[in-house]
Amino acid sequence: MPTRTPTFVSLRLFILTGLLMALLVACGEEKEAKKMVLYKGPLSEVNNLDMLFSDSAKVRIHLKAPLQLELENGDRTFPKGVFIEFYDEKGVKTSTLKANKGIRYANNIYYVQGNVIVHNLEKNETLNTEELNWKPDTKKIYTDKFVTIKTPESVLKGTGLDAEQDFSRYHIRQPTGILPLEQ
Repeated sequence: MPTRTPTFVSLRLFILTGLLMALLVACGEEKEAKKMVLYKGPLSEVNNLDMLFSDSAKVRIHLKAPLQLELENGDRTFPKGVFIEFYDEKGVKTSTLKANKGIRYANNIYYVQGNVIVHNLEKNETLNTEELNWKPDTKKIYTDKFVTIKTPESVLKGTGLDAEQDFSRYHIRQPTGILPLEQ
C-alpha cells in the first residue's frame, strides 16, 4: 500500500478547498443576478410641454400637457392631461380639445380619455365623450363611445362619432333622443 506524504494530502486538500470556494462564489453570483430588475419606466420625461406643429410656416396645432412620458416602444403618454388647439390655414384658432389623459402611439394616432371636450369656436358647438381618437395624418377624430354635442339650438346624443379634427363637420353613427327638424 502506498504511503501518502503530507505534501500530497495538503495539495489535495488545497484543490478541494479551492473548488468548494469557487462553487460557493458562483452560487452567490447567481443569487445576485436574480436580484437585478429590468427597468420598465419611461425613457424621458417632459414637464410643462408646449409644442407647436406647423405647415408651410404657419401654426396648425398647439399642444400643451403638464407631463409627457416617452416609453421604450415609442409611445408618448400624457398622464396628467392634454390640451390641443387647432388653427386654420390663415392661423385662426378654430377648435380646442381637452382630456384628462392621453397617449400618442408610435404610429401617430392619439387616444384621449376622461372628460374629453372638443369645442368648435366658429359654430359654438361642444362635444363631450369619455374617449376619442385623433389621426393627424387624415385630420379625423372618431370614437365608438357615447357622445353629447351641444349646439346653440339643441343637444344631440348618440353612440359613435366621425368628425373633422376641427369639428367643423361630424356624423353621429347611432343618434338617440329627439332631434330638431328644420321646417
